[in-house]
Amino acid sequence: MKGHLMIDLANLPEEGRAFSGELPPEIFDLPEGDARAVGPLEYDVWAQRFGSELLLTGNLSAPFEFTCVRTLHPFIQTIRLEGAAVSIEITHEGVFDVTDALREEVLINFPVDPRCEEGDEPQQCEIDSRYLSVDKPAEDELPTPPRAENADRWSALDNLKDLKDQP
Repeated sequence: MKGHLMIDLANLPEEGRAFSGELPPEIFDLPEGDARAVGPLEYDVWAQRFGSELLLTGNLSAPFEFTCVRTLHPFIQTIRLEGAAVSIEITHEGVFDVTDALREEVLINFPVDPRCEEGDEPQQCEIDSRYLSVDKPAEDELPTPPRAENADRWSALDNLKDLKDQP
């Protein structure tokens, strides 16, 4: 099946076997507005069976376009996993599709707060001072949201305390 890494357990030697290649970026199937795969998932793994477990060890890499949390600019960062180890429970005999396991291993290694200074081609990663609320010059072009006059922020918290006592 094209676009999948299939391992035939019946033909997998006891000492294991090497697998290498590429899986298309479409396997990541990320939601709109999230990171975007811009290249294939490259794998170079060793597959070996241990009882009811299939262990894949080796290297994985895939390039993604992230949006910087500081500058809001897009940048490319390749997720590289050297010495990755993926354990898969064997639920049936025959041909086993390990594509999803490799995909998930890459996805769980996404950066929590992607910054363009950590990209494949690091960029200057500074917040535009126009977007800072502290010491914001009055003459900039960005509107400041109005605040309600006589707004009592603490009364809203007091109302939450009263909800706790309700059945």
